[in-house]
Amino acid sequence: MGNANDLAKAESHYYTALDLFASGDAEAAIAEFEASIVADPTFMDARHGLSRALQETGNIDRAIEEATAIANLDSDDVLSHTSLSILYQIKGMIAEAEAESAKARILGWKYQLKEQKKNFET
Repeated sequence: MGNANDLAKAESHYYTALDLFASGDAEAAIAEFEASIVADPTFMDARHGLSRALQETGNIDRAIEEATAIANLDSDDVLSHTSLSILYQIKGMIAEAEAESAKARILGWKYQLKEQKKNFET
């Protein structure tokens, strides 16, 4: 991650993208999500938003690329695997969709166990 100015730029583009996406302008949202990622390549919320906006515009292959990039950057990111499962299902890639769904489920269980252990210890 860069400096505080980079983070501020990334967040500004991200919130603009969310507003655009919510108003139905997925194409403009994509540009803002991309600008957010340029400002801070580690900003996972912007990457998730980009993948979702790409899905909305029907650019499934590129959405898969972005969701895969998220999973590569953070292998414990449950949402990236859930997104990949949905995207693969849209493309009719059922085996891949099921594999990603299983990864998401296992990561979710691991997170729950970790939280239960933390709560038990306190």
